Amino acid sequence: MHVGLLRVTGAATAVYGLAVTLRPGLLAGPSGLVDADGRTAPATAVSLRPVGWRDAASGLAMALAPDGPALRTAAVLRVAADLGDAALLGRTLPGRDRRVMAVAVSVGWGALSLAGLLLPGRDLRRPPSLVGA
Repeated sequence: MHVGLLRVTGAATAVYGLAVTLRPGLLAGPSGLVDADGRTAPATAVSLRPVGWRDAASGLAMALAPDGPALRTAAVLRVAADLGDAALLGRTLPGRDRRVMAVAVSVGWGALSLAGLLLPGRDLRRPPSLVGA
């Protein structure tokens, strides 16, 4: 498990999630969930804030969970959320281009977490060897 990658991915996810919670238009706009003037309807904002909060909470869990089973669980839940976003948004957003982009972004974030789970991490207790020194 590459703890550093999981921590950075978690922190970035938490920041984005908090931003969407505070300003749902950050997600509504690229998703095509705005009116002709680019405004996010109040009902849409209400619906998107929990998604942002979920991302903030799961990202924070990845950033702060102790190394081991807790971090692994947080990362698996994040992958599941991203794959769920890809499946649901990829089928329901208005416009093919927006659906494709939502799938690409969701799968991309999920892939970062999955890479963090699967890539080996460096043992921080041992200094790196100096090859050729």
